[in-house]
Amino acid sequence: MNTNTSEMTDMGMIDNGVNVEALLGAREALTQAPEAAQFRWKATSRWMNGTHTRSNCKGFFGLGEEQSHKTEFSFDTDHPEVFASEDHGATPVEMVLVGLAGCLTAGVASVAQNRGIQLNSVKATIEGSMDLAGILGIDSDVRNGFDDVQVTFDVDANASREDIEALVAQSQKRSAVYDIVTNPTNVTVKVK
Repeated sequence: MNTNTSEMTDMGMIDNGVNVEALLGAREALTQAPEAAQFRWKATSRWMNGTHTRSNCKGFFGLGEEQSHKTEFSFDTDHPEVFASEDHGATPVEMVLVGLAGCLTAGVASVAQNRGIQLNSVKATIEGSMDLAGILGIDSDVRNGFDDVQVTFDVDANASREDIEALVAQSQKRSAVYDIVTNPTNVTVKVK
């Protein structure tokens, strides 16, 4: 077992697969060099056909220089057949929910590891409600995005309900995607 991701507690060895020592070390290093904390995430999307798009993520900028994932990740988005599409992938709005789920769940694991809480299982169910009258141009007063998003966690851990609620609350507080979804973000769209 990797001792960097585990710690002994009164209840035994805790290992949620998160290297808290490295995260705390990174926080300390970035406190000393705040310019290195400036990251730029990137994705490239290519239209395939109809409403089908393939997006790739490989490179990003951080720690003062260009970085790269170990592999290029590819994601297909499309619309379902009920929208007269081919259904080659999740809808783009579902991908937003996936991003939120992934970010919050990773946060729960990280916070649990830091607090010495062993997780047995974590499941997040996320639903977003939307009225298509806006997207389809039926009613210009209806927004195009989600009306609301509901996140429900089912966490099995060696902790009290209050401790689990605190894990989820801290994850929400530190989640980049939660912040993106709940706060205005400047987005610029241009044609090359």
